[in-house]
Amino acid sequence: MWKKKKVIFLMGIFLLLFLVTACKNNGEDVPEYSYQIFYVNRDNTALISQEYTTVSTDTATVIEELLTCMGTVPEKLEYNAPLAGNFSLIGYHLSDGQLQLNFDSKYKDQEIITEILVRAAIVRTLSQVKEVQYVSFLVESEPLSDASGTVVGVMSADNFIDNAGNEINTYEKARIRLYFANEEGNGLTVVTRTKVYSSNISMEKLIVEEIIKGPDPNDSGSAGAGKAYPVANPDTKVLSVAVRDGICYVNLDSSFVNQIYNVTPEVTIYAITNSLVELSNVNKVQISINGETNINYRENISLSAAFERNLDLVE
Repeated sequence: MWKKKKVIFLMGIFLLLFLVTACKNNGEDVPEYSYQIFYVNRDNTALISQEYTTVSTDTATVIEELLTCMGTVPEKLEYNAPLAGNFSLIGYHLSDGQLQLNFDSKYKDQEIITEILVRAAIVRTLSQVKEVQYVSFLVESEPLSDASGTVVGVMSADNFIDNAGNEINTYEKARIRLYFANEEGNGLTVVTRTKVYSSNISMEKLIVEEIIKGPDPNDSGSAGAGKAYPVANPDTKVLSVAVRDGICYVNLDSSFVNQIYNVTPEVTIYAITNSLVELSNVNKVQISINGETNINYRENISLSAAFERNLDLVE
């Protein structure tokens, strides 16, 4: 009788061990989905990520979880949760791969650099969801505009990665001097512009891109300067910019030679040159088209030699 009870007891132990093992295995078989929650550091200069794991596969649930994480102050006090500021998320809607976030009016009260970092953190976090291809921001149901009044539009994680493929994690603010055309297109006028930019991009490349972008309503003119006008085809692509021994090498694509504005060739060339020579490390500028310098820009300016500052064209 005692042996029979012992056998039953041992069988019970084995059954219990089997059930515990089975539950453990089932737990390990549940797939886990890992995401990076992006936060803003306390200095408002960079993004910091922290891993977050969910077992949910439902898109709506995952988005809700990620939004909750970004609105919760993290345990590490050196992090700022991007959705834990003085503004509120009124609502969101996902349709055809575009996630639309609607904020209240306080969203626009943020400092420029803070807003860019917050936007980068939100977009980079939410764009990890498979069904979210793009993210767009609304403020009181109106499309978000940047400091210059331009609508930001739809964004993806790629919007916060520079042309070299590096992640944009830190930002700086700089005040730069740029040269643009005068009203007649035969001279140069000087403006100053405050720019928030990724520290991954060189100041030289930033200046070339700003020249191609053209004048901005928020530009401030130098004393005696007239209204500024664009000097280069806005479709021009900056292939590369590098500085060696005081010479800035600017390589542009062929769109640069297709001038669409009524400006002289000299104005275009020296708008770029004078703007770059404003930098302390640049003395001359060598411009090439698709890597070639043995060509003439608009038939009468050879690109074979480097250009020096020319203030004769400046008003």
